[in-house]
Amino acid sequence: MDEIPEEIWPEGSSPAHSWDKEATKRALDELFTGTRQYRSSQAFSNLLTFVSRFRFYSPYNSMLLHVQMQGAQYVAPAHRWLRDYDRTIKPTARPLVILQPMGPVMFVFDVSDTVPGAKNIPLPPEVYRPFETSKGHVTMELDRTIENAKRDGICVERTKEGSQSAGSIRSVAKNSLPPQEFQIGLDKFRQPIMTHIPVRYCIILNTNLSREAQYATLIHELAHLYCGHLGTPNIKWWPDRRGLGKQVVEFEAESISYLICKRLGIESTSEQYLALYMKVNQEVPAISFECVMKVSGLIEQMGKQYLKQRKEKE
Repeated sequence: MDEIPEEIWPEGSSPAHSWDKEATKRALDELFTGTRQYRSSQAFSNLLTFVSRFRFYSPYNSMLLHVQMQGAQYVAPAHRWLRDYDRTIKPTARPLVILQPMGPVMFVFDVSDTVPGAKNIPLPPEVYRPFETSKGHVTMELDRTIENAKRDGICVERTKEGSQSAGSIRSVAKNSLPPQEFQIGLDKFRQPIMTHIPVRYCIILNTNLSREAQYATLIHELAHLYCGHLGTPNIKWWPDRRGLGKQVVEFEAESISYLICKRLGIESTSEQYLALYMKVNQEVPAISFECVMKVSGLIEQMGKQYLKQRKEKE
């Protein structure tokens, strides 16, 4: 059971309401708010399926691709099509815009907008079997994510719980738990340089669960935090969206857990939750699509590489 406080705010005064007022400054949420795109359960389900299979791009970029070309199969920049597959871009091709790491944007093209050359290089299997997924398993993603969580003042306690308890997250009082060590670099002798970060939040994980189930649970609890459901210690790190309804916060967290697990080929209870909700309801709750995609990308990154210390004035 998630310990998200049910706070009472005067109408129109909650942090979530203030955050929603800024929706027009966020491109994707402006699109979805204005056009109600993806509000239907079927459209949202199609979006999640699409994003989950474009594993080579971030969830946010995958969503941008779906907005521009819902039938895209496999995309790559023009130079990669030529270099890796000896395929050139059609003169009438439609470029798709995504965000580029360490840069503004980059243009990519779907396989349907390419022409094969003389070398006849085979296309990647994702083109022919886009929905085929292998049975995934968690290796270092769980431990790496737990280590990265320390930089945000998150203490993850792994304890044996009952069968009906997967995990939970809660805010903790200042100085109620000892600070945690977090590596910030290496000295000239290649020895770790450590710093101490105060604990602001505590996540409980049930060690009676499999590593895959623990990872899915950890994603869910971190999603609550990074979506701003518990507030924020620094508005530059993640938003303060306290005051959202229970249905919205759970749907956002379950969607994020589903996406990350699906992209790893891991089965999770989030899939059952979303399937049941969409079976009963024709529309999804008024979630932030942009928040869901950005948080999915952040947590996914936490499982792939060790991140740097947060900057207080970042």
